[in-house]
Amino acid sequence: MKLSVIIVNYNVCYFLEQTLLSVRVAAAALGEPVEVFVVDNHSADDSVAMVRALFPEVILLENPDNPGFSKANNQALRLATGEYQLLLNPDTLVEETTFRRCCDFMDAHPRCGGLGVQMLDGQGGFLPESKRGLPTPAVAFYKIFGLARLFPRSRTFGRYHLGFLDKDEAHEVEVLSGAFMLLRRAALEGVGLLDEDYFMYGEDIDLSYRLTRGGWQNWYFPGTRILHYKGESTKRTSVNYVFVFYRAMVIFARKHFATSQAGLFSLLINAAIWLRAGAAVAQRLASAAAPVLLDAGLLYAGIFALKIYWERNNKYVPLPYPPRYMLVAVPLYIVVWLTTTWLSGGYDPPARTSRVVRGVAVGTVLISAVSNFFDSWRFSKALIVLGGTWAVAALVGRRVFSHWLRHGNLRLSENRPKTLAIVGSQAESQRVRQLLAQAQVPAKIIGYITPDENSNAAPTPLLADHLGPVAELPALLRIYGLTELIFCGQDLPASQIIDLMARLPAQPPVAYKILPAGSQYIIGSSRKDAPGDYYALDRSWRLGQPAQRRNKRLLDLVLAGIVLMLSPLLLWGQHRPGGLLPNVAQVLRGRCSWVGLRYLPEASRYPAVLSPADVAAATESLSAATQCRLEWLYAQDYAPGLDLAVLWRGWRSLGG
Repeated sequence: MKLSVIIVNYNVCYFLEQTLLSVRVAAAALGEPVEVFVVDNHSADDSVAMVRALFPEVILLENPDNPGFSKANNQALRLATGEYQLLLNPDTLVEETTFRRCCDFMDAHPRCGGLGVQMLDGQGGFLPESKRGLPTPAVAFYKIFGLARLFPRSRTFGRYHLGFLDKDEAHEVEVLSGAFMLLRRAALEGVGLLDEDYFMYGEDIDLSYRLTRGGWQNWYFPGTRILHYKGESTKRTSVNYVFVFYRAMVIFARKHFATSQAGLFSLLINAAIWLRAGAAVAQRLASAAAPVLLDAGLLYAGIFALKIYWERNNKYVPLPYPPRYMLVAVPLYIVVWLTTTWLSGGYDPPARTSRVVRGVAVGTVLISAVSNFFDSWRFSKALIVLGGTWAVAALVGRRVFSHWLRHGNLRLSENRPKTLAIVGSQAESQRVRQLLAQAQVPAKIIGYITPDENSNAAPTPLLADHLGPVAELPALLRIYGLTELIFCGQDLPASQIIDLMARLPAQPPVAYKILPAGSQYIIGSSRKDAPGDYYALDRSWRLGQPAQRRNKRLLDLVLAGIVLMLSPLLLWGQHRPGGLLPNVAQVLRGRCSWVGLRYLPEASRYPAVLSPADVAAATESLSAATQCRLEWLYAQDYAPGLDLAVLWRGWRSLGG
């Protein structure tokens, strides 16, 4: 056996399908025996069923839980028989010649124990983690405190990502990436498998270091490229990532460095954990709070000006308003206006004027109504109405200005569809259109671009939306102002797709997505620093819309309070009384909803105590297909009233 490919999967069914399709093509091009393992770490999506149905040649290992990346890889490594053994992430796309070129390189370099390749993100940008240096205390210090970013090409400060090495030339390096790590079986037998002390992150650094200590070489090989949809830049704002990654570095230091160095390294890492975690939290809070705080400031300033004007020009206001008006009443008004605007979807993208107007109008009515009950706080109905008018003007104006800064125009439309083109044959372009329509993706499809670079055939009436050959793609991007390209994997090889993504101009920015051959999912990344995304039928569910998710969460909290108050009575009627209070706690913590999905592949994203199918099954026996259909209809047409109906019929099952 020449090559064993090992993929550890966890809840990325759509990306795994694309990866396996590209692996199948690359394995055929190798011309020698290849075995492929998929180790599934207890995915809640449809990954296992998909692999069984579409890839019968794959050796599937199913874990009853998630033992982590290292243990899962080792499960397959112990069974693998290939001369070379590839650890490959499930969110990658390999070129059709990747395996052949990598194996040829390994054959030509007998002391090469591990090989990494040039990795690109979902926008075709080079991922610096393709080649890395050993994170010694000094290297870690430079990275943690930003010197590596300030001087990426410095041989002193830029050693973490080896920025001083040409990314288009092969180099011997110290550390390879676990996203694509080709290993020589003889080397693994000498240095051992992945260290299972690492749950996730750090195991690739550890193994790379042990390979070099064992007398083997690690090489960075740019002779082939892969797409990796989730590079390091996508995770750095995750607090969980900060803790897991840097704790892995502590394990590495204690294992491989001298006691004095390990102590210094641990000190640096712990400082980094709190610095990065604090920065991640601050960044998230700032990004979430900045629009709200800016809106609040605009409202306060405007109402202050209105108060001054009203005091000076209204004969029915003989004295200035007391200080508590601006110190207490107005801040409360602002809280109400912003809250009702938020509940109305005024902070959900895309910005819509109607949501702001609706939210402020409801808030104005509430403020006016409640103020009637407090004589000492009833200042002026006119100022409330004027304040509401100013709130609409300020909130809409701020959104228009932000839109102008970002997009260069003042057209704050209700619906801004993507302007996209399809790169593929006419038949595949029609399939893309159908999938986009089914997923209800707002898009203005300009036409399709044929993959043949030499195609100069004039369009016929049947090809009226044929824009031209792929050789003209840079010009077509400018002419039609395209914001998204969808490549058809049926018509373009992976190498051509990757090459186009890498060499198309970065400006104007264009999002790239791929429809794998025969797939029902369009996969890609909308920004170079964003994780993978996809278009699929579940994206059209009302249940997945931000406003509905928010309304559902508020309903869950209210219902949890009601259930908690009535629990002494409800306990008597429960099928499982012991589960009622724990379920209330789970709902309050946001771990699940009272009503959601349990049988569809997407159930992991909508965990719940009850399913609409459970209520129906209480009176009739349902097939698995019927259960899924009931949940699909619930998600498609979701409204809070559906939750109330399910809870009314299934209240005896609130304990599970």
